[in-house]
Amino acid sequence: MPPKNPDFVTYSKNVFIPVTNICRNRCGYCGFRREPGQPDARLMKPEEILPILENGVKAGCTEALFTFGELPEEVPEYRRWLKELGYSSTLEYLLFLCEAAIDIGILPHTNAGIMTRSELKALKPLNASMGLMLESTAALDAHKDCPGKLPELRLETIREAGKLRIPYTTGILVGIGERREDRIESLEAIAGLHREYGHIQEVIIQNFTPKSGTHMENFPEPAVEEMVDTICLARQILPPDVAVQVAPNLIDPKALIAKGVSDLGGISPLTIDWINPEAEWPDVKDLKMKLEPVQLRERLPIYPQYVKRGWYSDRLSGLIAQLSDSEGYRKQP
Repeated sequence: MPPKNPDFVTYSKNVFIPVTNICRNRCGYCGFRREPGQPDARLMKPEEILPILENGVKAGCTEALFTFGELPEEVPEYRRWLKELGYSSTLEYLLFLCEAAIDIGILPHTNAGIMTRSELKALKPLNASMGLMLESTAALDAHKDCPGKLPELRLETIREAGKLRIPYTTGILVGIGERREDRIESLEAIAGLHREYGHIQEVIIQNFTPKSGTHMENFPEPAVEEMVDTICLARQILPPDVAVQVAPNLIDPKALIAKGVSDLGGISPLTIDWINPEAEWPDVKDLKMKLEPVQLRERLPIYPQYVKRGWYSDRLSGLIAQLSDSEGYRKQP
């Protein structure tokens, strides 16, 4: 039987911080990545980031989403930028940013591509949750110049996060040349890791959107029917405690909730979606009205079940206690 509309779907209120858009991968659909010589290539400085965190707290945000290109240190110019900031590695800089976020009063969530076990272990005490999009287990033309998009590498990062009991976000990208069978295989791989480690809190079903200037700018978007089918597959394949998420700035979520969508991800009142800058976030008040009678309930970047289980460090415990209610959702003022 198809799922019925739930009483509520969840979301988090965040600030989106694109720390660097230097990346070793060259995905055929990506509009985020930049070469060091391009005018909008960046490594954000602390004086740019800290005010965003402070303003996020003032606006009631609970999540600082730190996003990176993957392994930017493979690019010599980036290493020079990092050295000028006084840091010897991206990890060292990220640890500083996470500490600063916690001190300011907002919970870090890091999405920085594939990571080693030691990197994940270093970041775990300072992150409420972390994430890495699997995208697909298939070998695709869209990923031909992307050493970090080998499925086995991405699955290994997700596995190591499970071993370390890190509440984790992953997902698949629909419409980048994969087949339906590939989507099934990808979802089954994620489900298998969750059954083994219990750490996947949400799986994003993200629709490809073409970006001007990319190799796939004329590639068709997936049909709504494909998205509906994939969401139904996700709800059938994934364990029931794993949320199925769509991005409400990329697709209308209302009809998809009845198909199994239970979360709408991070929505920012302050910052744009730097991966999809052309797609504005919906206004939360408007979204609440649109989704009625289904309610919209705010959560933290760490899901309620992991709050209750105590899957976080002592460093985060005071802030999580301050921000969460007795059920593990966002405490209402």
